[in-house]
Amino acid sequence: MELKINIGYSQVLELVNQLSEKDFQKLMKRINGKFESPPKKRTPMHELIMQAPTWSDEDYNNYLEVRNHINKSRLK
Repeated sequence: MELKINIGYSQVLELVNQLSEKDFQKLMKRINGKFESPPKKRTPMHELIMQAPTWSDEDYNNYLEVRNHINKSRLK
């Protein structure tokens, strides 16, 4: 036997707001358990990428300035 009920988000929210603190905590544990993704295994490629050097904001802004200067010089 299967029962399906079509209710909107606002109705669900009203029902959740009526729960006791204990029942609300149980619901949250159940929801979090359902939507948590299992930890992903890192491949050697992931490790390599994670160890790669990164740019600071200043380095990136300098790069953008130089790139704009080069692009402008090509138009002449």
